[in-house]
Amino acid sequence: MDEARLQELVDRVVLDMGAAFGAATVVLGDRLCLWRAMAGAGPLSPGELARRTGTGERLVAEWLAAQAAAGYVSYDDGAYTLSEEQATVFADASSPVFMTGLAEVISSVYRDEAKIVEAYRGDKGLAWTDHDQALFAGTERFFRPGYAANLPTGWIPALGGVQDRLAEGARVADVGCGHGASTLVMAQAYPASRFTGFDYHGASIARARELAEQAGVADRVSFETAGADDYPGSGYDLVCLFDSLHDMGHPVAVLRHIHSTLAPDGTVLLVEPFAHGRLPDDLNPVGRLFFNASATICVPNAISQGGAEALGAQAGQDRLFEVAGQAGFTRTRQAAATPFNLVLELKP
Repeated sequence: MDEARLQELVDRVVLDMGAAFGAATVVLGDRLCLWRAMAGAGPLSPGELARRTGTGERLVAEWLAAQAAAGYVSYDDGAYTLSEEQATVFADASSPVFMTGLAEVISSVYRDEAKIVEAYRGDKGLAWTDHDQALFAGTERFFRPGYAANLPTGWIPALGGVQDRLAEGARVADVGCGHGASTLVMAQAYPASRFTGFDYHGASIARARELAEQAGVADRVSFETAGADDYPGSGYDLVCLFDSLHDMGHPVAVLRHIHSTLAPDGTVLLVEPFAHGRLPDDLNPVGRLFFNASATICVPNAISQGGAEALGAQAGQDRLFEVAGQAGFTRTRQAAATPFNLVLELKP
């Protein structure tokens, strides 16, 4: 036994378990509007924050101390401050680095623990539709700001000729759209085009329709309940998959169907979690996040669909291009990348 290595591991676990508790209190602060009340308010005592939010002072004092210990708020002489940087991460839902939605996704895993255990002991997996509602809401809140920041300004312009086509008026399918965050971002950026979001989860489609009405784009956006391998229509100029292909049980069949619905000179925009696609290169903080999500959400869903080809959230570019080739795509390239995303272009 190497005592130094043992202590190093114990220290790491203590740090990680504190962070695990922290995800729960981040969500708590969101539910109680504590983050928003602190944003731009300057130094606040626990009593002042409690009065602003209609909460109990003693409990708020403990919550603030927990956030200060994590470095999520700043403490000085009895008062706590949410800096501009901290507010960008925890209080601004439009920020591309807003992380409260991610904490909500993580909370859903704990709520679904019994279902995940059952999936591991059986052979039926765990379908996306059978997860706690927090997963659906958290996924929308986590991904939406990144799509808003990157889609119109970086990812779509990186595709060959697609931005001009959208500006002139194109037909677009968003496959596996969830609550439609990506669909709505594109519809707002390209009003001349028409967009259809498809997802097999009926409750998500209902929510997407509500959000389209709220965003004022229902005249050019529709949402339909349909599977990724049998959604209707053809002649689409652009088909998009945002962080969804790796969740699907039969990715080759999905891409083959997408290929059949494209216009002859159409394009597929495939956005997937960033990965090198090989160990140990993906044993890093980003890989850790995605592997944990994959082990509890993505691969169980693929297995629930009978998938023998479950890609997982760390498939990587080479594996994704291999799957695209099997589905009939002959031209593939990386169009862009971020620390969290691979942005790939597929052509027939």
